[in-house]
Amino acid sequence: MTALVMMCVVGSSFADTPDAWVTMKTKVSLMTTDGIHTSALNVDTVNGVVTLHGKVPTEAEKMKAGDVARRIDGVKDVKNLLQVVPKSERAMVNRSDEEIKKSVEAAFAANRRVHNSGIKVASVDKGVVLLSGKTDSLEAHLESVQVADAVRGVRRVSTEVEVVPSH
Repeated sequence: MTALVMMCVVGSSFADTPDAWVTMKTKVSLMTTDGIHTSALNVDTVNGVVTLHGKVPTEAEKMKAGDVARRIDGVKDVKNLLQVVPKSERAMVNRSDEEIKKSVEAAFAANRRVHNSGIKVASVDKGVVLLSGKTDSLEAHLESVQVADAVRGVRRVSTEVEVVPSH
């Protein structure tokens, strides 16, 4: 399971600044990109310059994370300070996809930001959770990925969620 240490998102005004928007879009992209497994991740954005901090198990993943961040709209430059720290062998938690889906849905129901956001668990296949739906909140999208990722047995989170800001 990918464990992520993320910066707290507080209040709906978080995405009101361009740097905050870039930070959240970058986090969602990194968390949902196949082939990037982070044990700790922090994304900071100042004046469009994204700084990546944390640990990844391989140099290839470090490079891929930098490439993903560079493709985000609004990113002027990327400072990739990720550390390559090979992870030791650890036992994967084996749970059925149905158990995982029920656990993610329960976690969504318990989370005030995700509960009525329009984001749903579309499917779970071999521990990979697919999220879908439409939401008007990038914060809810980010939190839904974080909440799903924290569920025991989840190997990766993928998303087809569409963020449509309401105006």
